[in-house]
Amino acid sequence: MRFLLVLLFIAVPIAEIAILIQVGQAIGVWWTVVLLVADAILGSLLARSQGRAAWGRFNVAIQSGRAPAREVLDGILILFGGALLLTPGFITDILGLFLLLPPTRAVVRGILTRRLAHRMVASATRARTRPGDFDVEGTAVDIDAERIEPRREAP
Repeated sequence: MRFLLVLLFIAVPIAEIAILIQVGQAIGVWWTVVLLVADAILGSLLARSQGRAAWGRFNVAIQSGRAPAREVLDGILILFGGALLLTPGFITDILGLFLLLPPTRAVVRGILTRRLAHRMVASATRARTRPGDFDVEGTAVDIDAERIEPRREAP
């Protein structure tokens, strides 16, 4: 986790600055600025259209009585992709575009689903209550990490 934070807050900005300098030397400072501004504008338009499409799929899933898990994850990825495209720099723009385009977003969504599914199940099975808590039927229960059993009162 620490390595990820170092990469995120130190290495990526340094790499962004180095690339901006290289591009500025190759095509000129003003063309580099124009390219970054155009990229941010086009990215925001793409994020808006993809966000609206995801919102439409979310509403369809809700109306059909289906849990909108895929649509919510798509919305989160679109939000992050839009934020990355608005951040100045070419590395973040590429990553943001990767999250906004439906085919590549599907790949990221699949990877996240596989990586996070077992964690969600593991977290749900580790839920614990205090002895003496009651379930919906009013029966006292003891919950451990493996199974739920009604607590038997001694006669």
